[in-house]
Amino acid sequence: MATRSGDRAAFFPAIEKKHGQPMAHWFDLMSDRAEQSYGEQFAFLAEEHGFSRAHANAVVMYCRGSTSSKRFANVDDYLEQVDPTAAETVRRIFATIVEAHSDLEQVVAWNQPMLRRGDDYVFGVSVASEHVLLGPWGAGSLDAARPLLDGYRVNKKTVQVPVDWEVDHQILLTMVECRLAELDGDVS
Repeated sequence: MATRSGDRAAFFPAIEKKHGQPMAHWFDLMSDRAEQSYGEQFAFLAEEHGFSRAHANAVVMYCRGSTSSKRFANVDDYLEQVDPTAAETVRRIFATIVEAHSDLEQVVAWNQPMLRRGDDYVFGVSVASEHVLLGPWGAGSLDAARPLLDGYRVNKKTVQVPVDWEVDHQILLTMVECRLAELDGDVS
């Protein structure tokens, strides 16, 4: 049974009891499958070992470093649990964008800090141990900023910046303004 705390380890006693193995056994199996996708790991536990959806999710997510399913109520709640340097970087990122576009609202969606206008998402971030991911929304937002991204690791839909990033206003505003133009129908 899930707990209000969101602690994934709260499932472990029931998993051990139902499946007759200590958690170390399941952790070892997940370690052997560390390169597999979430879906593959989940299916392995569910199909090969009869795990319920809740138990499989708890083990897979725990092994992927997510020890809690607790949802953050707001951006400040999210930032309280991350490295203080990264938290300050995120605050500066959002302040830069909101200063230029005061109609954007800070929210949490998919358990990550986001900026949105009305019902439309414009920009998001995610903090990892070694970097902050910038997540511009929109079909062309990342491409619009690509000429400014030399020296950064650019993924399919995100850009990695250091946790102590010296915020680059031009990069951020290029991404955001492209998304806003898309939402306004000003993109050809």
